[in-house]
Amino acid sequence: MQKVLVTGASGFIGSTLVDKLLQLGYEVFAGIRSTSSKKYLQDTRIRFIDLNYTSVEEMSKLFKEENFNTIFHLAARTKAKRKEDFERVNYKYVKNLADALEGLDTKLIFLSSFAAHGPGEETSFAPVKIEDKNTPDTEYGKMKLKAEEYLNSNFNGKYIILRPTGVYGARETDYFVYFQTINNHIEPYLGFIPQRLTFVHVDDLVDVCILSMNSNLSGKTYFVSDGNLYLDKEFANITKKALNTWTIRLKLPLFIVGWIASLNEIIGAVLGKSFTLNKDKFNILKARNWNCDIENLRVDLGYVPKIDLKQGVEKTIAWYKQENWL
Repeated sequence: MQKVLVTGASGFIGSTLVDKLLQLGYEVFAGIRSTSSKKYLQDTRIRFIDLNYTSVEEMSKLFKEENFNTIFHLAARTKAKRKEDFERVNYKYVKNLADALEGLDTKLIFLSSFAAHGPGEETSFAPVKIEDKNTPDTEYGKMKLKAEEYLNSNFNGKYIILRPTGVYGARETDYFVYFQTINNHIEPYLGFIPQRLTFVHVDDLVDVCILSMNSNLSGKTYFVSDGNLYLDKEFANITKKALNTWTIRLKLPLFIVGWIASLNEIIGAVLGKSFTLNKDKFNILKARNWNCDIENLRVDLGYVPKIDLKQGVEKTIAWYKQENWL
């Protein structure tokens, strides 16, 4: 039986991956902090580890003892009070984990982000390709890219880097806010130029993680989406139909949203807290082109997306209703 470790296992992607790995018969270790929720990690077969990411020596000793076949590194900070927190968690911890794996045969699957590249250009709206120049415009994305660059330049072990686009599905909380807004009859749009959006359902992303683990390839980076491009209006229409509701369209000029994000940054600095709408989030919201090319993922790993946005939103909203979130 292969032994695998999933860091960030308490998150919605991590816990879904843990479920799938257990279903497939793997021996699964969940890397979570002592303060993390175990709400979606109730299976008695799961073994828990609280990694000390600040100590290469401790992690190296643990990895040698456990001899994991694969480590899926999902642990990350998506929100932070200070830029230093993004660097500490999203770069330095990845660097330390990679250093701790030196000399071992463990394969590392690093979950990065589309944000590591940054949005695509907004003239032709061409899809972003892996070989394109990276221009991240968020602190989160910059540190994800820095971690990628460290692996590509310094890590001598086996690894694959995955850059998912917008991930949604059961247990997810950020897109849930959008679904909740639509359910409350408000259909929000930021700016007046349509956004080009891409998505991947968490089940498809989990499948890509497992394909990456079982592949003999190493040193590769892939964007991950369902292979389709959607306009923001299409996303809204799919959501309205799944919720069987009506809405009032509300278009907000980008400068107003930017002003609110800047104000939240100031208030957050004073109060020592982070807001969902901050400068990083605004940079994501204002970008018009989140289209990416996944052809190399299809060719190299044989990836065939199973869930398009319509199917995925219906499935996700059904889960929210079942859990009384909506």
